[in-house]
Amino acid sequence: MTSMACTLVCPCCGHEASAFLPFGRIPRANALCPVCGALERHRLLALLFERRPSLLAGARSVLHVAPERPLTWRLARPGVVYVTCDLMAPSVSVRLDLTRLPFADRTFDAVLCNHVLEHVPDDRRALAELRRVLRPSGWAILQSPVDHRLEHTLEDPTVTDPAERERLFGQKDHVRQYGRDYAARLREAGFVVERVPFGAVADEMQSRRHALLPEHVHLCRSAA
Repeated sequence: MTSMACTLVCPCCGHEASAFLPFGRIPRANALCPVCGALERHRLLALLFERRPSLLAGARSVLHVAPERPLTWRLARPGVVYVTCDLMAPSVSVRLDLTRLPFADRTFDAVLCNHVLEHVPDDRRALAELRRVLRPSGWAILQSPVDHRLEHTLEDPTVTDPAERERLFGQKDHVRQYGRDYAARLREAGFVVERVPFGAVADEMQSRRHALLPEHVHLCRSAA
């Protein structure tokens, strides 16, 4: 712990500092916690779980897609079946294609898929699979970068050049840039979407204290 002069606190690990580390293609100041590696989006979800403890309290089985270490300790609790998955990472429970999940229908109480779908060519099929394995009483947090200047999601499967993908979609390994219709795409997959405003998770003081970026949370439940 550092002195009372500290201004920033990471809600994922409790680290306090006068500054976090820069991170990003265009480096963002105070983006990366130097202790646990949490980025703004991880710190935001940690605050959401604090604000809504019933989410984790009722989740006895959790699927964590492309698991982020700063959030793992909140999800992998005693008595919880915690399954991690990824297409390439060797350290997960199951290596898989998100469009063909090897799980039975209605397996999980909770699904966390954070900034993954923008990498998946057939995101609609991936969403259908996530919806399929979610129990009717469960929830899914499905976050992706959203450009609110775009009315419609920008995607073109013929664009394969990394530089052009970065120009159009914001990153070399992104295959689309979601627009304001992102929630509608989640609903098309059969989810009931609660768009939790950034301000409902963190007020202005918390935003500064935890070095957050304004991002709405898409909290989804099964429509059936």
